[in-house]
Amino acid sequence: MNKDILNALWELEKEKGIPKDVVLDAIKSALETGYKKNFSKATNFSVDIDNVTGEYKLYQNKTVVENVENKNLEISQEEAKFIDPKLQLGDIVKIEIKPKKDFGRIAAQTARQVILQKIREAERESIFSEFYGRESDIVTGIVQRENKGNIFVDLGKIEGILTVNEQIPGETYKPGERIKTVILEVKNTGKGANILLSRSHPDLVKRLFELEVPEIHDGIIEIYSIAREAGSRTKIAVFSHDPNVEPIGSCVGNKGIRVKNIIDEINQEKIDIIIYDKDPEKFIANSLGPAKIIKVTANEKEKTAVAVVPDNQLSLAIGKEGQNVRLAAKLTGWKIDIISESQYMEQSEEEV
Repeated sequence: MNKDILNALWELEKEKGIPKDVVLDAIKSALETGYKKNFSKATNFSVDIDNVTGEYKLYQNKTVVENVENKNLEISQEEAKFIDPKLQLGDIVKIEIKPKKDFGRIAAQTARQVILQKIREAERESIFSEFYGRESDIVTGIVQRENKGNIFVDLGKIEGILTVNEQIPGETYKPGERIKTVILEVKNTGKGANILLSRSHPDLVKRLFELEVPEIHDGIIEIYSIAREAGSRTKIAVFSHDPNVEPIGSCVGNKGIRVKNIIDEINQEKIDIIIYDKDPEKFIANSLGPAKIIKVTANEKEKTAVAVVPDNQLSLAIGKEGQNVRLAAKLTGWKIDIISESQYMEQSEEEV
């Protein structure tokens, strides 16, 4: 150990965020391991490292006793008094010893392995700490490779994994391509942090709107809820805290530029922007757009609603394979039944 190594540790701390004390502790542990492994069966050895000079000293730790039974582990009180008059029975005294001739070479080899291992562990912990708690955050990465359908994305210090289920259906990913994803989950495994990414989660659309629409970022416009079927269609409900700021117009942007940027990012997925309303019947009617709604009857207790639409709007309200009403139900949190105006009239006549 010398000042050059200490300087290297300072650089390591600055460049990789690994605290110098962590590496010094690793070195101490390595030197102790090396000595015990190669020169002594005893375990009562410790190492001190001078933080200024980088020099290390090897000590044998002995317990102060009245009658010595094991010279490797114990020291008499009488002898201990020569080292420090204040030492009492039961105290631990550190006695400096000179390492054997080959200790430097053998310990260095052992130390190098242990130190590298500790550094790798510290790096993994540092990376995990950087990403832990960032679930739903948006990150930009570079596509690296594909393996069994999973896409590995370079996030800088670590690769994230975009599994098949979290990809946008029909989307392809080319090595070197920059893509935006949200962090779905951060796991701490034995091999380090495992970052699971998503491009199909509704949070991706939410974060993209926050990036593209300053009024959302500033809290003037709020996103109430999002319902998404990735690769096909998304519904997003918004409202404004400022009566002078029109939420849909702000989200769409001048000549549609804001929403277009988002659509381009998610592979031309359709986006319906609707107004949230505290009145559930109005909110449900809005959520079923672009279909025109004649009437909504809501059952607050059961969270069910019946929406009446013109006969020629029935298929539009339901949507292809039921997608429109399905997304509206997810968006509002209500179970929604759609009936045509003629069906409604028939039911009314029967009730009369």
